[in-house]
Amino acid sequence: MPLDSLHLLLTYRCTRACDHCFVWGSPRATVTMSFGQVRAVLDAAVRLGTVTDMYFEGGESFLVYPLLVAGAREAVARGLRFGVVSNAYWATSEQDAELWLEPLAALGIADLSLSEDAFHGDLPIPEVQHAIAAATRLGLPQGVLRVGLGPDCTAGSVRLRGRAAHRLANRVRPQPWECFAACPYEDLADPSRVHVDAAGYVHLCQGLAMGQAPAGDIDGVVASYRPREHPIVAPLLAGGPAALVREYALAHEASYGDACHLCYWAREQLRRRFPELLGPGQMYGEGLGSDGQ
Repeated sequence: MPLDSLHLLLTYRCTRACDHCFVWGSPRATVTMSFGQVRAVLDAAVRLGTVTDMYFEGGESFLVYPLLVAGAREAVARGLRFGVVSNAYWATSEQDAELWLEPLAALGIADLSLSEDAFHGDLPIPEVQHAIAAATRLGLPQGVLRVGLGPDCTAGSVRLRGRAAHRLANRVRPQPWECFAACPYEDLADPSRVHVDAAGYVHLCQGLAMGQAPAGDIDGVVASYRPREHPIVAPLLAGGPAALVREYALAHEASYGDACHLCYWAREQLRRRFPELLGPGQMYGEGLGSDGQ
């Protein structure tokens, strides 16, 4: 399993609580990685021997700016490329955006991905435009992440997991649950990247983990991963979310918005049985209040 990139969820805290967020990011979230954890994950990446790229994400990665810059510096020192994902809340002007980006530019950031879509605000979003202009002047590689519901009442580029499974599923034309016989988005048998959070979960898909390594030594979790023996992944490989429902005889509705919707709903039912594989609670909206904010 030659992983080539690791994505660090530095914090679940965010300036927004977007309806489509699959990690339930919000201003009320508190869990954040420590510098020691970041360094341990980077050391594990080097030990794996195949990882070339690190991404620093959230939540909103710039809310822990000193940790972001220090993590980027540590990644570069280990010969790894790094990218950052942000909603650009910090780019209140082009001049201010340059101040935030200059330390990352000096470290040789390989990719700046900025979220701009209707879930983040009215388009165009001024802060994102300021960040793009500043990044262009600094010569930084950049891209804009845009997601939305399909015009034909399908999920489109939105995946109905996390907060989206609760907030957006009723806006999508449902399909019979039996038709979701494969995972269309993740290579669960041979993943090329995983996400790692402060609780040490090594996520194949947000909320579905290989296992846990709270100290950050994730190389052991990766080395011991056996997809055909994993109690959640094995049924998904055999027949997608529908097979997961059958495997555990889960009660179910007649239809769901997409494969992620059925899979996420099934995993919600199985969390208490497999807490080390289906977590943390943040990924399932725990501790965020009745409104999920």
